[in-house]
Amino acid sequence: MEKQIAIGALAALAQETRLDVFRLLVQAGRQGMAAGEIAKSAGVAPATLSFHLKELKNAGVVRCRREGRSLIYEPDFSAMSDLVGYLTENCCEGAACCSDA
Repeated sequence: MEKQIAIGALAALAQETRLDVFRLLVQAGRQGMAAGEIAKSAGVAPATLSFHLKELKNAGVVRCRREGRSLIYEPDFSAMSDLVGYLTENCCEGAACCSDA
């Protein structure tokens, strides 16, 4: 992972509403959630949510697909795994603690 991609993902998640939405999507798993359902669960106005979902999508931590008339959002687990791997790369100078990371 390139440093700028990691910075973008971390920056997107470093905002309270976006972090809450991302964690909500992680709980939903690969089935994802419709935008309206996210707004209701997160207690965020639809227009505000649209802005935050766009930021998460542009940062590459959330994906979107269309199902009929609904937009379904889901976390990009592969991107998050890459981010965690980037953050923990070379941790503990290769000592045993890395097996717990």
